[in-house]
Amino acid sequence: MSETKERPYHHGDLRRALIDTALAMLTADQNWAFTLREVARRTGVSHAAPYKHFRDREELLRELARIGFVRLGEAMTTAISSDSASAREKLVAGAQACIDFALRNSGLYRLMFSADADKTADQPLHDAAMDTFGILLRLLEDGQRDGSFQPVAISAQAAACWAQVHGLAMLAISGQLLEEKVGKEPVRAALDVLLEGLCRGN
Repeated sequence: MSETKERPYHHGDLRRALIDTALAMLTADQNWAFTLREVARRTGVSHAAPYKHFRDREELLRELARIGFVRLGEAMTTAISSDSASAREKLVAGAQACIDFALRNSGLYRLMFSADADKTADQPLHDAAMDTFGILLRLLEDGQRDGSFQPVAISAQAAACWAQVHGLAMLAISGQLLEEKVGKEPVRAALDVLLEGLCRGN
């Protein structure tokens, strides 16, 4: 069988087409075991075409993860956009948006936090991840500023929030939040417990 020839793109964006194909494969297969050759085949281009835009498969995976963090940040920003919501309500909304994003994009979410998304090897990926983490930091800072949250180290509060929300997201993806184990509304119950630790006592 002859090699598939690279087809012309009327929009002139082969890089975008390759990314879209890889994202679709990630969604369908819920893993990133694919090769650049397979991405090229499904995009309808020659097996050499991806190398014009990505040095190797790992660079493509890091770009997918970067996109994931951008999209997660957008989802969280939308969720907390209400000017009338309290700091507590915004924290819950942001956390729920993160968990919902993970459930809708489970393959992508797992990739974002995997060893294949090496943030030390990719500055744009690192920046996107930190921008998203910055949303949590600002929520905590605002809550401390208005007296809603305890005046303790922001870094400690952020670590506690991140660990809890990420853990809930991963358990939800894996189908482990079973009613017989953790009740009917485990996410909200767990977030309420987290907030009790964050909020100032009466």
